[in-house]
Amino acid sequence: MTGSDGDLGDLTVAVIGAGEIGLCMAAVFADAGAAVGLVEPSEAVRAGIPARLAALTAEMDDAGLARHRTGSIDVCVSIDALPARVDLVIEAGPEDVSVKRRLFAALRNRLGDAVPIATTSSAITVSMILESPEERRNCLVVHPANPPTLIRVIECVPSPVTDPAVTAAVADTLASAGFAPVMLKREVEGFALNRLQSALLREAYRLVEAGIVDVEGAERIVSEGLGPRWALSGPFETADLNTPGGILAHAKRLGPAYARIGRENGEKNLPWSDDLVTEVARQRRKIVPEAARPARVAWRRKALVRILKAKAAARDLWEAERPRDE
Repeated sequence: MTGSDGDLGDLTVAVIGAGEIGLCMAAVFADAGAAVGLVEPSEAVRAGIPARLAALTAEMDDAGLARHRTGSIDVCVSIDALPARVDLVIEAGPEDVSVKRRLFAALRNRLGDAVPIATTSSAITVSMILESPEERRNCLVVHPANPPTLIRVIECVPSPVTDPAVTAAVADTLASAGFAPVMLKREVEGFALNRLQSALLREAYRLVEAGIVDVEGAERIVSEGLGPRWALSGPFETADLNTPGGILAHAKRLGPAYARIGRENGEKNLPWSDDLVTEVARQRRKIVPEAARPARVAWRRKALVRILKAKAAARDLWEAERPRDE
């Protein structure tokens, strides 16, 4: 399915829906050289596609992400207007199970059973869309962050019966297009990105409801405290680099307090088991060996300086562009 050196010049991709996610996916694939058939039934939405595409392309270029491999985007009124040959379908319709079922049925009727169909659903699994195990074999979720043109991580979530070869081929194609695929080992509602995001948002709501912090304070704690580090590292590396002794020392020092906090909110399976902490530490040491951890800590400090400079520039941009009362 992929081309050489990440060039998708031989690939034809159908993208269903020209909303925010669909148009971004179409833009990324076309920039990587693919021929894209973009299905959008709304005349009003179709009329705005050229200007929106130009803006997305300019953003990718400004961010240093554009590849300029000159693919194409052919806007279609319906699925029936797609080209005869399609190698991959990206379904980016509304987050509604009934709508997705209709779209999947129409796609299979038009393209047959062999073409992989990947939905960009934020929480709906393939098993929720398709009842027949046979129908799921060529289908999976590819859940991007928003906007996909700039934030390139994308979750690949197969159903229990999705052909592993299909999942691997779709992930390889996404990587060739410039995405950073993360393979989830099984279906779970909300996938990984939204579960991690929702954990923070649920706690933020609880803190505001309890009168412990206001909205502005919660925003500042994340944007000025957690955010700069999280721009560089995820939750495990942050803990690993913050604590002398790494993951094992962090879990020993703060794990009991985190367990008490979790129990207050009705969470189960706390505290983290020794086996779980040991496994997380093992995987961390595989990524960054213990001998390299001090160098990684030093790198983060230097990188934080650059992040903070970028944040200052972003604040200046908002001050220059924010609406003001007359």
